[in-house]
Amino acid sequence: MRIAIGSDHAGFRYKTALVELLRELNHEVHDFGTNSEAPADYPDFIRPVAEAVAAGEADKGIVLGGSGNGEAMVANKVRGVRCAICWNVTSARLARQHNDANVVALGQRLIKLQVAKDIVTTFLSTEFEGGRHIRRLEKMRAIES
Repeated sequence: MRIAIGSDHAGFRYKTALVELLRELNHEVHDFGTNSEAPADYPDFIRPVAEAVAAGEADKGIVLGGSGNGEAMVANKVRGVRCAICWNVTSARLARQHNDANVVALGQRLIKLQVAKDIVTTFLSTEFEGGRHIRRLEKMRAIES
């Protein structure tokens, strides 16, 4: 799977660990930065992740920050992106099954690294259920228009 990933300084440590995990799982990873814990503005790194997913250049996206809130807000500004803030495996599974989320937002300051890894592996391995959820996605897409 082609994965786009990006973070600000507050998500850098987890991003680095997740890139390593993703490569171990044989995913193709495009890291949009940041590349250090020096203060950085998250829109500069999150927008390219969201645009890569929306353009079909990446199958899924992962965005990280201190809380994941600002990162999700930026990602969701890009047409075609459905970014879910996840804090546990259940929230990740439901984001995929019910919402067909294509980007996940994580907060390094709010969850442990192993939880972040578990969220990512669940997010990437869970399929969208379709069915009754399709009409809800169509209503979301109508809002974007």
